[in-house]
Amino acid sequence: MSITLHSPLDMHLHLRDGEMLQTVAPLSSETFAGAIVMPNLVPPVTTKEELIGYKARIQEAIGNDTFTPYMTLFFKPTYTKAFLESVKDELTAIKLYPAGITTNSEGGVSGFDIEELRPTLEAMSELEIPLCIHGETNGFVMDREAEFVAIYEKLATAFPKLTIIMEHITTKASVEALDKFDNLYATITLHHLLITLDDVAGGMLQPHLFCKPIAKRPEDREALRKVALEAHPKVMFGSDSAPHPQHAKEACGCAAGVFTAPIALQVLADLFKQHSTIENLQKFVSDNAKKIYKHITVPKKIVTLEKKPFVVPAKYGNVIPMYAGETLKYSIA
Repeated sequence: MSITLHSPLDMHLHLRDGEMLQTVAPLSSETFAGAIVMPNLVPPVTTKEELIGYKARIQEAIGNDTFTPYMTLFFKPTYTKAFLESVKDELTAIKLYPAGITTNSEGGVSGFDIEELRPTLEAMSELEIPLCIHGETNGFVMDREAEFVAIYEKLATAFPKLTIIMEHITTKASVEALDKFDNLYATITLHHLLITLDDVAGGMLQPHLFCKPIAKRPEDREALRKVALEAHPKVMFGSDSAPHPQHAKEACGCAAGVFTAPIALQVLADLFKQHSTIENLQKFVSDNAKKIYKHITVPKKIVTLEKKPFVVPAKYGNVIPMYAGETLKYSIA
């Protein structure tokens, strides 16, 4: 039995730059119609010129594939309304990182003083530019996301017209926050629907499953699965596929990130099929995102999955994917 998806979207994707961009971008553009592209390069994307230049490099890397990169800026509280108006046509969202919390986030926000953030966030509200947030504090690693929920609530209350995306949520607490505020939404990754901390560190350490936010408890995974499998209208798929070269993953000081771009749709199809909710997959990987990001233009693209074994390559370039060497039940037709 085949499964047909119309214009699947990845609403949280890392494409990196340079040689890595050339390797990984075609692996997303082959199977997705578009993706929200993260801005945490070195240095981060903060100007119109950098934004346009990065988009051009992505388009060159994907060749003739039907794929729209939805571009983002790295949040700065000094962005003015005039600047945001000048870049709005090139921009889909702005990504806020707490300082130093994840890969290349050293220039992020150090504290969440509402008054300091207000000018930029009010301008974003007026211009209808969504705010994507990596929501973690600097507390104990298993509690960081749950602790950040209070900040989400403060922001959602202070800026009720601002669309706020809780990125790659991993906890039951974040799921429960979804329905408290009309302007709060979330992306959910493939790997957080599948693994818990036990899979990462319960036996031999699995560096290719180490990510931030770190995988949590079984009850957190079940909460994520519930809203994803029912295609709750406030959640959407965002892979957070985050490639690192093998030497950076299999090393002391392992880089955080799970590379899932080449297998995401195949594994999602299997997961939804196993739970008898395959009719909701289209909403989770496309329809919900189009409603949440109401200003995006999505190219038409049909992706068909068939129940045919697919052996995941051991490597793509120098990047090891999730399930490397294993056989999946579904293939891209």
